[in-house]
Amino acid sequence: MSRWGLTIPLTGLPLTEHREIVESLPGLGYTDAWSAETNGTDAFTPLALASQWAPDLRLGPAIVPVYTRGPALLAQQAATIAGLAPGRFVMGIGTSSDTIVERWNGIPFDEPYKRVRDTVRFLCKALAGEKVKEEYDTFAVKGFKLDNAPAEPPPIVLAALRPGMLRLAAREADGAITNWLAPKDVRTVRSELGDDPELIARLFVCPTEDADEARAIGRWMIAAYMTVPVYRAFHEWLGRGDALRPMNEAWAAGDRKKALEAIPDEVVDDLIVHGSPADCRARIREYVDNGLTTPVVAIVPTKGLPLTDAVKALAPSAG
Repeated sequence: MSRWGLTIPLTGLPLTEHREIVESLPGLGYTDAWSAETNGTDAFTPLALASQWAPDLRLGPAIVPVYTRGPALLAQQAATIAGLAPGRFVMGIGTSSDTIVERWNGIPFDEPYKRVRDTVRFLCKALAGEKVKEEYDTFAVKGFKLDNAPAEPPPIVLAALRPGMLRLAAREADGAITNWLAPKDVRTVRSELGDDPELIARLFVCPTEDADEARAIGRWMIAAYMTVPVYRAFHEWLGRGDALRPMNEAWAAGDRKKALEAIPDEVVDDLIVHGSPADCRARIREYVDNGLTTPVVAIVPTKGLPLTDAVKALAPSAG
């Protein structure tokens, strides 16, 4: 396997305590470190630190929302990390969700497809060092030029959950990022993306042999995500609409307990990687066998295995 990523920062561990872990990753067989941006750390700061702690890792945000920063600021931040990690940075952008954009940031979640399309077109020009003066459908840029354009513009990958965005990623970007899918779903995604572009997926990995614990954690995570419209539509497309309908109906009615109980074990087992570390590594390889280029492990903390031990146990070098 050529690539194996880890999500940083690790859940529950302060960013200031990550240096030793990040420094160890290349020796354990990890090739990538990918950040995220929801309601914790921002996407770029962990990558800036990792660029100095582990100069061999490829780095990327999965993902930065295209709404919550202006286009010029997005280009500046991408150029900064590209300068810290020459040839090792991948810019991951996407719509994010109406929850993060509208409810938390007070920004209208309008025309998400067009906003991503316009942003990738702008970034391709800006990161190549061009002066951009352009009226896009969703914003206008009047005479912006980076002072620190990277010598090697970073690849751009798009968060893509359904056919339209996957086709956009194949047509205008360098790959796609997805999450919340089973190994068999990779083939469905590939059917729209094509065989050649890089496909990156964050995989939620709960390394415990206590299936009840893993499923209880997984149900909370699934309910939090799958009730968001973009993820609900994604799983309807993947064929889980009927399986998740009772959960969505209970959630919409305000009955959280019933919503959690309505999630079938089979759905949890599909979407959460759990079991012994060896079982988890084998499951991750199933994704790769089905067409995933870059698995990115997101370790879900459990009672039994400390985070630092989980990083080692889930590494490619472990078996």
